[in-house]
Amino acid sequence: MGRKLLYIALAGAAGTLARFFLSNAVQRICGADFSWGTWAVNVLGCFLFGLVWVLSEERFLFSSETRLIVLVGFMGAFTTFSTYIFESAAFGTDGQVLRMAANLLGQNIAGFAALFLGMASGRIV
Repeated sequence: MGRKLLYIALAGAAGTLARFFLSNAVQRICGADFSWGTWAVNVLGCFLFGLVWVLSEERFLFSSETRLIVLVGFMGAFTTFSTYIFESAAFGTDGQVLRMAANLLGQNIAGFAALFLGMASGRIV
């Protein structure tokens, strides 16, 4: 059990760093007027979750232990749902209702699409 917790913690550290670097890079490229960095992380996170799930559950390319380490450790630290909610609320608080709606609806629609695309990609492998 101790070894598994260590692997989850290390995967979480990697997920945190990946989120930090990707989010900052996207935000720098796209500008600070919208939460593009969070968008990129959440959509990519949904895609990767779907891909890893199918590769583990349907293709049996990963053990259940590896799936746990990747999905709980890396993906748990990589995805930024709480940041997404916070940024959406901030748009609403600032009276930017259209940006809030675009953020909430857009990320959910893109996230579901990316999840299913990831699952479909896993089935092709």
